[in-house]
Amino acid sequence: MHMRTKKWAKPELSVCPYYRDEPFQLKGKWRSQFPEDKPLYLELGCGKGVSTAKMVFSRQDCNFIAVDITSNVLGDARRNIERLYGKMPVRNVLLSRFDISRFDEFFGPEDRIERIYINFCNPWTKRPKYAKRRLTHTRQLMQYRHALVPGGEIWFKTDDDTLFKESLPCFEESGFEQVTLIRDLAASGFEPNYISEHEQMYRDLGVPIKFLIARMHELDAEGQARHDAVIEEVSRREKSERQRASGTADGEDGADGRTGL
Repeated sequence: MHMRTKKWAKPELSVCPYYRDEPFQLKGKWRSQFPEDKPLYLELGCGKGVSTAKMVFSRQDCNFIAVDITSNVLGDARRNIERLYGKMPVRNVLLSRFDISRFDEFFGPEDRIERIYINFCNPWTKRPKYAKRRLTHTRQLMQYRHALVPGGEIWFKTDDDTLFKESLPCFEESGFEQVTLIRDLAASGFEPNYISEHEQMYRDLGVPIKFLIARMHELDAEGQARHDAVIEEVSRREKSERQRASGTADGEDGADGRTGL
């Protein structure tokens, strides 16, 4: 479903002190964007930021980067954050817009991310070949390794059974061990769990939410070779696409690497 354009979103984000519109320039420098150096967490696909706002407000001891691909939802996220913080300055979260499939273009080892959240991403289950587009596909997980600290974690939630089942071997193949695996999050009583509009809708329908915490460990020689091949392939693609895109205008879905998933 195509989201209605919110004309107010871009102007509000343009003057938001914690919005970064050129994330490709911050690779390896994200920590310097915060007033204090704290554990750095990253949310890939924050949507309207209902759960994001709750999370960043309750965890003032951490810094957060919340990412999505359109200004529309990031505008909502900004408003939800402002609503919770009130008159308090927002110092521990940055919002940014880019295509998550191009992760390696925006984050590097120097960013030392300690946790990545992937909540209710597109399951891409209509056709088998679409699986490569998932945020939990091996190709993507290998990119995340490049920026995670040793022992860094991925927290993954979904309502989709197929996505969850098919993602588990991808985590294993990419050098992540299961720390927590829950097939009905609401029934488990696990905390902390910051509930989004999307999660609440499926809870109300009685759909179990699947949840995984996966911790990164060292790769063996074969796994490291796969990782290096992924990073090299992504770098080649980025360079080629930047060359093709040179001279074209940047837009919401422009040629700067922030195209739709």
